Amino acid sequence: MACSSCSTGKGDSPSGCKNNGTCGTDGCNKLNIYNWLSDMALPTGQEPFPIIEVRFKGSRKEFFHNKDHFRLKEGDVIAVEASPGHDLGTVSMTGELVRFQLTKKKQALEPERYKLVYRNARESDIEKWNAVREREHETMIKARQIAIALKLNMKLSDVEYQADGKKAIFYYTADGRVDFRELIKKLADNFKVRIEMKQIGIRQEASRLGGIGSCGRELCCSTWLTDFKAVSTSAARYQNLSLNPVKLAGQCGKLKCCLNYELDTYLDAISDFPNTKKELLTKKGKAKHMKTDIFKRMMWYYYVFTPDPDKKDSAPINNTWVPISVDRVKEIIELNKEGNQPDELVDMASYIETETVDYADVVGQQSLGILKKKKKRPNKNRKKTPSNRNKGGNANRQGGNTNKQGGNTNKQGGNTGNKSGGGNKNSNRNRNRNRNKNNNQGKPKQGPNKPQKN
Repeated sequence: MACSSCSTGKGDSPSGCKNNGTCGTDGCNKLNIYNWLSDMALPTGQEPFPIIEVRFKGSRKEFFHNKDHFRLKEGDVIAVEASPGHDLGTVSMTGELVRFQLTKKKQALEPERYKLVYRNARESDIEKWNAVREREHETMIKARQIAIALKLNMKLSDVEYQADGKKAIFYYTADGRVDFRELIKKLADNFKVRIEMKQIGIRQEASRLGGIGSCGRELCCSTWLTDFKAVSTSAARYQNLSLNPVKLAGQCGKLKCCLNYELDTYLDAISDFPNTKKELLTKKGKAKHMKTDIFKRMMWYYYVFTPDPDKKDSAPINNTWVPISVDRVKEIIELNKEGNQPDELVDMASYIETETVDYADVVGQQSLGILKKKKKRPNKNRKKTPSNRNKGGNANRQGGNTNKQGGNTNKQGGNTGNKSGGGNKNSNRNRNRNRNKNNNQGKPKQGPNKPQKN
């Protein structure tokens, strides 16, 4: 079957994610697991591990007992025992890898403690399951309206129907304990199913709903992260991140889980760094720490002076920050402990001035100015009238070139006459014709588009 979130599904498998139908519960890449023990053959006489892991809507997973030893693989849709009735889920893990998962979660390994696997899902079961799932969004909206009417301090985030339609699980978040006994009665009367309320945390809500993080990828909690460790602001301080709650908070409103991913690497890198609160004493003055580059092992200091020796207030001498290596900072601290002070923060004997290489044009010293288009200078003498943009402009140029020998008077007359010959339809056409006749008396007549031949 094709997953409901893949709009490119054709037939029984989605063509968009190329997963061949194994993401049949809700969304793609929902806590997928790669079974790295699937290709390993079991020892002779040993039966496969009878417990399997089944994935339901969102990030909910449970373990079931495969009592009848069905040959199941990842992605199969099966019917399992529920209370009451049955439910449908997708097999997410089988074999010996389930034993490792149970040991990691410190759960029992006895198969009798888990619910049973009934059978592979029939086509009728899947059709009924899809019909029930279409009611979830409408149910959640009505349930929220009922909760608001009862003035309950809670937020309904998701609804999950059982495959047989006999039970519905409502997931909600709340700051404290909520008395929802009256809510359950009204929900049961409206939807005619058995109601179960489950309180989840804010991070579990983000895991169920999913989304896109600020990094552009899907949320870690909805794709692969299963255990939520505590995240504190000290993790951001160790990594030299600004304590901006907008940037450090995830979609759940808590600190991002990814702040812990590289924390151990930063702690190892700064293990031998000196204390940044210590001031460095030199003959030039006192220096205080400003910032640190952990992986370049550089620390920046600036000189300060104290206006009053009795006060601890200090001000910078200038805005220059001096970069110093971590080894140099340790050396100055040891000298200060012995009562000695270096001349400056930077050891000039070990300072080597690097030669700066200017940029050289290796493409033949050619300028790219020839590729730029030259801007045309506007003609101040030319009047901005509609006749200059029509065909009369062409006639104006022809008539003006022909009458150059007549001097400035002919030019003016030629241009004036050619404006009228160019098809100017303004009300001043007759006046322009009379002016043209007065200026060109005694000269051969010519049309605007047909200059007179000599």
